[in-house]
Amino acid sequence: MARRIVDVLVPVALDHPYSYAAGDLPVAAGDVVRVPLGRRECTGVVWGDTAAPDPRLDNRIKEIAAKLDVPPLNPELRRLVDWVAGYTLAPRGMVLRMALRMGEGLGPARERVGVRLAGPPPERMTPARARLLALLADGLVRAKGDAAREAGVSAGVVDGLIDEGTLATVVLPPDPIAGAPDPGFRPPALSDAQATAAAALREAVAAADFSALLVDGVTGSGKTEVYFEAVAEAVRRGRQSLILMPEIALTTQSLDRFAARFGVRPAEWHSEVSPRRRARTWQAVAEGKVPVVAGARSALFLPFRDLGLIVVDEEHDPAYKQEDGVRYHARDMAVVRASIAKIPIVLASATPSVETEVNARKGRYRRLPLPQRFGGQALPHVEAIDLSREGPPRGRWIAPRLAEAVKLAIERRQQALLFLNRRGYAPLTLCRGCGYRFACPQCDAWLVDHRFRRQLVCHHCGFSTGHPAACPNCDATDSFVACGPGVERLAEEVGTLFPQARVLVMSSDLLTDVDTLREELRSIEEGRVDIVIGTQLVAKGHHFPRLNLVGIVDADLGLANGDPRAAERTFQLLAQVAGRAGREEGQGVGLIQTHQPEHPVMRALIAGDREAFYASEIATRERTGYPPFGRLASVIVSAATRPAAEAYARKLAAAAPRDERVRLLGPAEAPVSLLRGRHRFRLLLKAPRGLDLSGYVRDWLAAAPKVTGDLAREIDIDPMSFL
Repeated sequence: MARRIVDVLVPVALDHPYSYAAGDLPVAAGDVVRVPLGRRECTGVVWGDTAAPDPRLDNRIKEIAAKLDVPPLNPELRRLVDWVAGYTLAPRGMVLRMALRMGEGLGPARERVGVRLAGPPPERMTPARARLLALLADGLVRAKGDAAREAGVSAGVVDGLIDEGTLATVVLPPDPIAGAPDPGFRPPALSDAQATAAAALREAVAAADFSALLVDGVTGSGKTEVYFEAVAEAVRRGRQSLILMPEIALTTQSLDRFAARFGVRPAEWHSEVSPRRRARTWQAVAEGKVPVVAGARSALFLPFRDLGLIVVDEEHDPAYKQEDGVRYHARDMAVVRASIAKIPIVLASATPSVETEVNARKGRYRRLPLPQRFGGQALPHVEAIDLSREGPPRGRWIAPRLAEAVKLAIERRQQALLFLNRRGYAPLTLCRGCGYRFACPQCDAWLVDHRFRRQLVCHHCGFSTGHPAACPNCDATDSFVACGPGVERLAEEVGTLFPQARVLVMSSDLLTDVDTLREELRSIEEGRVDIVIGTQLVAKGHHFPRLNLVGIVDADLGLANGDPRAAERTFQLLAQVAGRAGREEGQGVGLIQTHQPEHPVMRALIAGDREAFYASEIATRERTGYPPFGRLASVIVSAATRPAAEAYARKLAAAAPRDERVRLLGPAEAPVSLLRGRHRFRLLLKAPRGLDLSGYVRDWLAAAPKVTGDLAREIDIDPMSFL
């Protein structure tokens, strides 16, 4: 009898599966297996039976080593892997790697040990032992670590009492990944608009078919409470839900709101979750034991047993685009997964992406509007501060009118947020003696001064160095000048203007972990901070009850580049920032410092006329053929030397198939032409919306010269970054 040969896809940078003999193992498509790969074993997934095994290779085909005792990847997830790989041109193995993330760590849960009182007091009593015994006098069992922490003693004190027989150990069951949400735990009081939107979402979940719905609500309108009703309906029907969020910062308050609504927190999935917990979450999701997952973009590839709903919160956020490895947009791939699984997807935003807005206008997505803030609160009043006429004094960055508004807010015991989307102290440091500028040795970028850390840092590659005592070029001392502001420099100015104010600087480079972030957000909510200075970390998705003033220090910052989405991103970011003001009581005020008060983005923000901005931006995109009315693809060629990168990029351009519908731009040096020591050239393809651009690029690369030596080629279908 002929051996059964199956295709196994392994999580490596290859697009095709390997053939393995099944042996005596009863494996089927989707089963997770261990297979020999070279000199090691790795985890893979059976993709199906080999259609036509080559009999000449029979004696070289290795056998599957083992079948893992975990649920198989269902057909829906395997189809998603194939689809994403085909669309992004990433190797299927690398896409599978995202679906198997933490699969290597699967296995029995680590044993947890608890302690309880069990015997006579010890012969020798110390204050530490007395505190521990007093804590355990209630007879309850506590985990060893928890008991030591609550009593304020070391682990050695606990172990000593165990050795003497005063305490006994008890094996504790593992902590559940997530509790069972109760849809009826605390139903919210919804406004009429919220109730209408929530009813539509419940109907979509009940229909159990693909549909795309946009919860389009102004900031503070209660979008979260609305899509929670869709989650509640999925829970009632025994199906799983996925809530995607663009950043860890946004999960903090959302998890608390979820717990307030359902009585328990959902399972979390993001980079700060420990490896062991990620492995347990992966398996619990696959077994259907986790009803709801809230996580970052990688949660899209979790092996849900019965996924019934996907929610994409802040769907416009650029953080949904993965810029390395498999370059995919989580929002767009979430729509694909919902379509494959035949389930509804809910997109939520106060400032939808132009792509989503166009889909809603064309009827592809159903719009559920929430035009007013919950509780009748008014939207913030937004004004421009024209820096060319009423700018700050020389060497300062806060205009007098904004400073006066902050002073008034503090006197009223309200909070103010000063927003500047630039980390560190200053973006450039130069020597006033010779003009020398501190640049990264590995990138075409200036080093950013981080005074809090006493480092000069490259934000592209992470290179850092201390502040030198003298200029490396002319040996001058005390000659360095910081050019431009970052949030740290803004904090220095705020300390001078408002010496008695309680100030908190929130920036991603200043945070050590998620717990620190949560504590800082809690301090703002509880009013223990007067002035918040922050980057986009605090711009979106947060609810600060006492915050009534938002000052945008440099509104023009995002407009100063060649990104075709610059206007859209600036409008979204500034509208979200201004929307933090006045969400609970009083009239919120947003002050925008700008040199371009007549720019369409600024005019739309000041007038509160979102429709005017979208009309203008959509018309421009349609006229120029940019997404969503056209397609883009980017190819970055890099090498250790500039001539090598340029020469290959020119050969690649010459090999492009002739097609009058496709316009090839380049090769040209990328805006960041040197990155991590590699020289970069970019080619940009522009095509009509109806063209299969992925197929065109696939054919192009198949006919192109091979990549050899230290050359590298990065493909990005639908690029979001143009650096």
